[in-house]
Amino acid sequence: MRVGVLTGGGDCPGLNAVIRAIVRKGVQEYGYDFTGFKDGWRGPLEGHVVPLDIPAVRGILPRGGTILGSSRTNPLRAEHGVRRIKENLAKAEVDALIAIGGEDTLGVAATLSDEYGVPCVGVPKTIDNDLSATDYTFGFDTAVGIATEAIDRLHTTAESHMRVLVVEVMGRHAGWIALHSGLAGGANVILVPEQRFDVEQVCAWVESRFRATYAPIVVVAEGAMPKDGDVVLKDGSLDSFGHVRLSGVGEWLAREIERRTGKEARTTVLGHVQRGGTPSAFDRWLATRFGLHAIDAVRDGDFGKMVALRGTDIVRVPIAEATARLKTVDPELYAEAGVFFG
Repeated sequence: MRVGVLTGGGDCPGLNAVIRAIVRKGVQEYGYDFTGFKDGWRGPLEGHVVPLDIPAVRGILPRGGTILGSSRTNPLRAEHGVRRIKENLAKAEVDALIAIGGEDTLGVAATLSDEYGVPCVGVPKTIDNDLSATDYTFGFDTAVGIATEAIDRLHTTAESHMRVLVVEVMGRHAGWIALHSGLAGGANVILVPEQRFDVEQVCAWVESRFRATYAPIVVVAEGAMPKDGDVVLKDGSLDSFGHVRLSGVGEWLAREIERRTGKEARTTVLGHVQRGGTPSAFDRWLATRFGLHAIDAVRDGDFGKMVALRGTDIVRVPIAEATARLKTVDPELYAEAGVFFG
C-alpha cells in the first residue's frame, strides 16, 4: 500500500504533527509507503511529489507551517482536473490519499471520493474552528493563544495613552477566534461575523469604559459587519474557491470610533501572525491523534470519511457531511460575553 498525503488551504500550526503521526504509524505498524504531494491540490494536479518516510518527519512535531507546502488550488476548476489527478496518482502508484485541510480542501476530497471514486480520507484543519462535524480543529488553540497574548500586551499601551485599540483577528464567517481570545484577553467589545454590530452601541461601550478611567480594547473578526454596511474587503480579487480577500474592518471601525467619540483610536491587525509559529501543546496532541486515526481509516478502507473530535474520542464522519455547513458562534454563547462589554 502506498499512501499520498497533502496539506491544502491556509497554513496552520499542527500540520507537521499530523504528517508525522500518519507516516510513523503507517510505516511502523502497517508497513505502508508514503508519497507527499507538494502545495496542496496543486501537487496531485501537476504531479509534484516528494519522498515521505520516517527520516523525513523526524523533528517536525514542534514546527509550524507544513513541510509539504500548501496552496488554495481548486483542481475541480482546472482543465481536465479530475482526470489529471487520477493519472498522477496512478503514476505515483498511490492507492489512497489523505487530504489535510479545511472546508475547501476537504470539499474537493469529498467530491473526488463520492463522485469519482478516488479513495480519500480527510483530516480537519483550520484556525477558524468552523468545521461542523468536529468539536475542535487543530490550529485554533494556537491562534487563540497568539491573539490573547497580543490583547494582553495591548492593554498596557492603550492605558498608557488612554486611547482605543481595535484588534482585528481572523474569522471570515465564524467568530470563534474573536470570541475566545476576546474573553480570555479581557476585551471590552467583541464583534463577530454572526452578529451585525451597531457602531453607535460600540461607541457607547467605548465611552463607558473611559468613564471608568480605563482604555477600551475592541476585538473584531475580519468578517464582522455593521448593521448598515457590508463586509470590508482588502481588494476585489478572488481565490480559486471564489473567496474575496478580507481585512480592513479594524481600520474602518477605528476611524468611526474616533470620529464619533473624539477619542484617539488605533488598529492592530494580527493577520498571518495567528497562523505562524510553533503549535500549542493541545494542537500537537490533537493533530497527532488525528494523524493516527486517519491512517487507521486508510487501513480499514473507510474512504470518504474525515476524522473528528467528539469529546475526547476520535470518530469518523462523512467528509461531505463535515463540509455541508459551517460551525458558527451560537447567539446564546455570544450573549454570555456581553456581560463584559463596556
